[in-house]
Amino acid sequence: MNNPTKTQYPTFVTRGSTGHFIDGGWQEAVAGRRMDTRNPSTGGILTTLARGDAADVDRAVLSARRAFDGPWSRFTPHERQALLHKVHDFIDQNYDELALLESLDMGVPLSRAQGFKQNILKCILFFASQTMNCAGQTIPNSLGGKYTTLTLKAPVGVVGGIIPWNGPLISQWWVLGAALATGCTVVMKPAEDASLTVLRTAEFLCEAGLPEGVVNVVTGLGTEAGAALAAHPDVDRIAFTGSTDTGREIIRASATNIKRLQLELGGKSPDIVFADADLDRAVPGAAMGVFSNSGQVCFAGTRLFVERTIQHEFVERMVDFGRSLKVGDPLDPNTDLGPLISQKQMERVLDYVSVGDDEGADLVLGGNRMTGDVANGYFVEPTIFNNVSNTMTIAREEIFGPVISIIPFDTAGEALALANDTVYGLGGAVWTRDISTMNTMMHGIKAGTVWVNCYGLIDPSVGFGGYKQSGYGWKGGPQHVDAFLYQKSICINSD
Repeated sequence: MNNPTKTQYPTFVTRGSTGHFIDGGWQEAVAGRRMDTRNPSTGGILTTLARGDAADVDRAVLSARRAFDGPWSRFTPHERQALLHKVHDFIDQNYDELALLESLDMGVPLSRAQGFKQNILKCILFFASQTMNCAGQTIPNSLGGKYTTLTLKAPVGVVGGIIPWNGPLISQWWVLGAALATGCTVVMKPAEDASLTVLRTAEFLCEAGLPEGVVNVVTGLGTEAGAALAAHPDVDRIAFTGSTDTGREIIRASATNIKRLQLELGGKSPDIVFADADLDRAVPGAAMGVFSNSGQVCFAGTRLFVERTIQHEFVERMVDFGRSLKVGDPLDPNTDLGPLISQKQMERVLDYVSVGDDEGADLVLGGNRMTGDVANGYFVEPTIFNNVSNTMTIAREEIFGPVISIIPFDTAGEALALANDTVYGLGGAVWTRDISTMNTMMHGIKAGTVWVNCYGLIDPSVGFGGYKQSGYGWKGGPQHVDAFLYQKSICINSD
């Protein structure tokens, strides 16, 4: 594995340390504490970050509030749209640096990070298009002719964005895009394991012309900076992506001032393959529905239900596909899968593999930490369990790693019952040529998003969201933007 030297790192990393980004500039943590961020491919330290706490969150929220009440409040929808178009061009021009930072900081293959570019640019343009749609209505009333009634939409205020480590480069835009479109301001708290692209994006936004204080970033631990942001009495809305357990803590913390919440939480998504499916599409599609991003995707289709009559052939083809994947250096353009985010996450995944083995599932591929040239990184082999029961731990709990559980079924009714036998409801999929089966499954799977003969596709104009313990709120689509606004009813006496 060719580990990049420091001379290959972007200047943003090699300058030695990075503070919080508050009020348009870099600030050290109030308490002076710092923390390391590591390259998961090598285990080595990339740089050090400010370790924020409640005092740092206070500074960032105050900056965001000043900007919200000050110059940002005077931007018209047209001016916000023009700024988002300028941001789009700025990100387009500087994207290679962001992609490299994402690869170094969280281990995503550089080719995959580069492939995010068009999705991110489309996301920014979608939110730019929504600036002119933040409108109310004139509504007929029963009050009499001298009264005119209408509604207005107004930005909620300061938004706290708490985003995960499994894709911060794109995750941040579900907060930033809607906030900038509606006139809100933002305090971002990226995951401590992967903060660099969020910090660099904030710097780029100011360079593109965003007023100081509109976007602020506080780095630190979730239990310190994240908890302080969730509970802060001057934050009007929290957008959180992460575990269901942490989501519960966010809900409790929001009671301080009855914050609005958007929660994208855990998942254990079902992916159902019927005997009539096109296996040339279903095998790689279902495999990458889990292995993509090394399994670190909230809606990964980790419970793979396969009709029993094709189980043997399907498993053989799935194993062959898994063996064909190149796992290694994220900077190698031929790499398919990179490392897990951290030593802690790698150990968690390997513990689940042991549990699956102990509970009687058949391990047919992988299951080990990788050695050789990648021994210092946090690499786990693509792993497949066959003959899993839906009651086993590996079929019930979110692993967040490259681990597939293949569960056989005999009838469509059984497949649907098994698919819905989970506390989660983030995503699901079905592979079939039969229109009736397709219709039954897409209506019957209890999840926020269902894919048919594909997996994991997301479009910002359509959006996605969760159900059951996978959370609530929506990312993308006009309803996402509307959630960053509140409605006023206006009654005018024209006498």
